[in-house]
Amino acid sequence: MDIASTPSTPDADAQIADAAPAPQAPPVIRREDYQPPAWLVPQIALDFRLGIEETRVTARLSVRRNPAGSAASTLHLNGDQLTPLAVRVDGEAVNDWRMDGADLLVELTGEAHEVEIETSVNPAANSQLMGLYASNGMLCTQCEAEGFRRITFFPDRPDVLSTYSVRMAGDKGQFPILLSNGNCTATGEGEDGTHWAEWHDPWPKPAYLFALVAGDLVANHAQFTTRSGRRVDLNIWVRSGDEQRTQHAMDSLINSMKWDEEAFGREYDLDLFNVVAVSDFNMGAMENKGLNVFNTRYVLAEPETATDADYDGIESVIGHEYFHNWSGNRVTCRDWFQLSLKEGFTVLRDQLFSADMGSEAVKRIEDVRVLRAAQFPEDSGPLAHPIRPDSYQEISNFYTATVYNKGAEVIRMMRTMAGPDRFRQGTDLYFDRHDGEAATCEDFVKAIEDGAGLDLRQFRLWYAQAGTPQVAVEASHEGDVATLTLTQTIPATPGQPEKQAVPIPLRIALFDRDSGRHAGERLIVLDTDSRSFAFEGFARPPVVSINRGFSAPVAIDMERSNEDLVFLAAHDDDPFARYEAMQSLVVQHLVAAVGGGLSETARAEGRKAIGQAFAAVLSDDGLDDLMRGELMVLPGVAYLAEQVLVADPAAIHEEREGLKAWLGSELAESLVALHDRVSGVPYSRDAAARGARKTKAQALVLIAAGDPAEGARRAIAQYRAADNMTDRQSALTVLCNLEGPEREEALADFLRRYQGNALVIDKWFALQAGSFHPQVLQHIEALSQHPEFTLNNPNRARALYMTAAVNPKAFHDASGAGYRMIGELIRKLDPINPQTTARFVPQLGRWRRIEPARAAMMRAELEKIAAQPGLSRDVREQVSKSLG
Repeated sequence: MDIASTPSTPDADAQIADAAPAPQAPPVIRREDYQPPAWLVPQIALDFRLGIEETRVTARLSVRRNPAGSAASTLHLNGDQLTPLAVRVDGEAVNDWRMDGADLLVELTGEAHEVEIETSVNPAANSQLMGLYASNGMLCTQCEAEGFRRITFFPDRPDVLSTYSVRMAGDKGQFPILLSNGNCTATGEGEDGTHWAEWHDPWPKPAYLFALVAGDLVANHAQFTTRSGRRVDLNIWVRSGDEQRTQHAMDSLINSMKWDEEAFGREYDLDLFNVVAVSDFNMGAMENKGLNVFNTRYVLAEPETATDADYDGIESVIGHEYFHNWSGNRVTCRDWFQLSLKEGFTVLRDQLFSADMGSEAVKRIEDVRVLRAAQFPEDSGPLAHPIRPDSYQEISNFYTATVYNKGAEVIRMMRTMAGPDRFRQGTDLYFDRHDGEAATCEDFVKAIEDGAGLDLRQFRLWYAQAGTPQVAVEASHEGDVATLTLTQTIPATPGQPEKQAVPIPLRIALFDRDSGRHAGERLIVLDTDSRSFAFEGFARPPVVSINRGFSAPVAIDMERSNEDLVFLAAHDDDPFARYEAMQSLVVQHLVAAVGGGLSETARAEGRKAIGQAFAAVLSDDGLDDLMRGELMVLPGVAYLAEQVLVADPAAIHEEREGLKAWLGSELAESLVALHDRVSGVPYSRDAAARGARKTKAQALVLIAAGDPAEGARRAIAQYRAADNMTDRQSALTVLCNLEGPEREEALADFLRRYQGNALVIDKWFALQAGSFHPQVLQHIEALSQHPEFTLNNPNRARALYMTAAVNPKAFHDASGAGYRMIGELIRKLDPINPQTTARFVPQLGRWRRIEPARAAMMRAELEKIAAQPGLSRDVREQVSKSLG
């Protein structure tokens, strides 16, 4: 499925001394308390009588004692807002069952039984979108992590694997398409306009992978033949009229199937693969065996309505969910503490797939940008946790950037140390050993260790410790020997005040200053607190390129002159390292400027160096435009804030905007020429045209920053001439930041043009909520009252409010209005959809890293939320940890 707190300053402590008492926390579930299930369920048969207002579910469970479990006679079945209508054991009605909170307990004797339970659920009333729910007249399910217990009573844990047989019946006019996991084995007509279908999945799976969809849908059909000759029918199901926007998703699915065979030796194992697009969905997508359920935003695309980033997102998420067929389904998790076993590994697989489908260099930069924007702040805040957590209160809160993105980086480090071929030997061994099992992270590491021939004893610490390692680098030179002394520290995080050294693989190159070349890349591994590495053959101190390709998810602390960074930005042959030099040049300058450590002379010199590097990027004919566009992106405010102990986000934002304006003015002639050149490239989906559009967008941002009038003129012209959403959206992004008639014209036209297309109207909300317009908070308030806005749809709620929460100008407004807005949203949205609501809390939870005045207001909002009666477990856990 498709994310040590630093002590506050004394002044901040003084302002928040009158803190409210921490809210009562839900029970803590601990990894060390794991016990195998007492009863297993080898087979389950489900019978659904479908209805929007009421669906009747009859579940027949074949249960048997687990030899590895306890000798308990009680069958413990999880439930959530369910009441059993009837309970039978071996065909006989029983009355001695009892409820333990929401769970059903049945006493059993002997070794094996047939247990039958009838329940009734109301899909229309399910606003949480977990379990069986209604979406625009369609019925669908979402069961990860603990949604199956909202459909029927069951041991809803990932280590109970069952084969599923499903029969569903309903009104044929309302539900003409009936889908579930596996293969369809029979269909038929019922009485009074009903029909039915039966499905069987031969592969044992946990309850979180169950899926059902019933509705009025049409499909884009295709076929794929596996390498062993199995013919697989592929269907992407959507509402009528949307099928013409599914071809990219279908192409991505076929490419995923081919790639997984070639790259990992994994072949699909059913006769049918279905994807269904749903407009109401908490996540991006879900990998249910043979029946993937997707948020519509990761299925539907055409040039007029989808940006290049949307196309890339669809390819990535389609691949991610398909790859789960092996890394998550065939081999699943023993318990939810092992979530990164499937998610971290599968994120790495989808990253490698996307890199092979497009630009490897650009994909790596994009992945690292996401990690730094989302995961690094998580690692330094009150919600920091290892990629294999030790405890949780609400499992939904562990679908985090740490589990997914850092989990992928940790596995990537194993691949870096082993090399691709030996890593493949390790993954082959993992799949062979654990096919059909519920495995652990340790099982995966042991398979890589044995298959690749690595010693990973110390490496296992990456799974156990939270926090982003900081690597200090000191360079020295004597005679012809250059020496790098590396020292690692891992900051304290909640519950982990002291850390042990972890192995950190770093790809490095040492450039000769005169020739501009290096003698080859090397891999060094820092596996102690401090270590020195000596390199011979340098008459002068070399220019150091380190952590090339971002070979380790660490923060590098190395003093480098502007001259060296400009050199690397111009000469480094590793695309990520070249990007990193550009970023470091800007970060170094902006952090010093915000901290008040720059004289006017130093500020001018810093800007001059950055301008030199940008000018080299703009004029480098050897660069492709995809890479050029990446190099033109300034580091974000969230990442810049991570570089200081206590941040003033507004000051960082203003300084960043000031640098943009200076670059736009200083490089105006080159930027205009570049914008003119790439504007002449016609639309296509090939790399050159996509690069042209990316560079066009970045050039326009800088032009508008330096000369708003010229920016507005070019942006409205680009908007009017656009024949694709990428160009139209990038123009509207610039116009949203400006004041003037062009802004209102474009926004009104965009709304009229795409009325009725929910995904594009989401963009309309997000573009305004993410703008740096002086009245952005007033605009957001007005948009919350717009007839097109609703809190009931997660996509729409996120489009407006999550965009606002990550917009430094809106969220960190000095008045505190941004904090109050998000606090009010959390209190209002929690009763509707706790899982979506909980994603907003961490934005307020980072108050310890923010300057005192704003920190006090952020904490005050958390205290108001904590005082709200009836808070969900999802939100209460996030709030209590953020305040604790």
